[in-house]
Amino acid sequence: MSDFVSKTLIEQVLKIAESAGDAIKVVYDRDRPVEIETKKDDSPVTEADHAAHHIIVDQLRALTPDIAVFSEESEAIPFSERKQWQRYWLVDPLDGTKEFINRTGEFTVNIALVEDNQPVLGVVTVPLKDQAYVGAKGVGSYKVDKGTWNKITVRAVENKELVVVGSRRHGAEKLTKLMQQLETDGYKTDMTSMGSSLKFCLIAEGKADFYPRLAPTSEWDTAAAQAVLMEAGGRVVTTDFKPLTYNREDSVLNPEFYALGAPEIDWQGLLQAN
Repeated sequence: MSDFVSKTLIEQVLKIAESAGDAIKVVYDRDRPVEIETKKDDSPVTEADHAAHHIIVDQLRALTPDIAVFSEESEAIPFSERKQWQRYWLVDPLDGTKEFINRTGEFTVNIALVEDNQPVLGVVTVPLKDQAYVGAKGVGSYKVDKGTWNKITVRAVENKELVVVGSRRHGAEKLTKLMQQLETDGYKTDMTSMGSSLKFCLIAEGKADFYPRLAPTSEWDTAAAQAVLMEAGGRVVTTDFKPLTYNREDSVLNPEFYALGAPEIDWQGLLQAN
């Protein structure tokens, strides 16, 4: 375990994420429509994204002045600079902006600490529920519900019944094909659609087993929840079963990947056979 990572650090980062969530809720609860801008990649951004970004970046810099902070809403940082980072904070101040705009409640605040290209600490808060999922290497993973910390772990699958989580909007055709292949292999599949990094968290707390992401994501979308899932006993791998890693190239886009619970399943044999 990194000497830097501790439960105390998780608690400090959780407070920062909760402060950002409070700012998001102020915007969410207003009577007037949310102001929406469109970024260069055609994704939406709101005043809530910006407010949460500034809170998180300012407070992380105050907490750890010597550690770089890289947020979705940061100005672009060239890879020539980023590749020098052995340790940095990776932030999505509002993951699930479309869910925020559509008022589904399925949006999160994500803060990860990345060391040597792997997330070693993750905090994912769910502002509207006063809940969080946290995890750190050597500390374990917890669901924090209204201030109470409960340890979480992935579950074992019984009777070949898989709960699969996915996105409502992304990679639907590939996902449908994969589900059909699993059923051909004798698995019963129950599909749950959900936004944001909550999909990882459902696996981490033993409420789901498999999240295939067969469409683009960015590194800040996944790092925090990946840390939570890994410390809960799960894995996150590319579709050729290599670890999902960070800050290795100029692009911040992830490859397609699988988030996996149920460690007793030979996922590689099952999925690569298809």
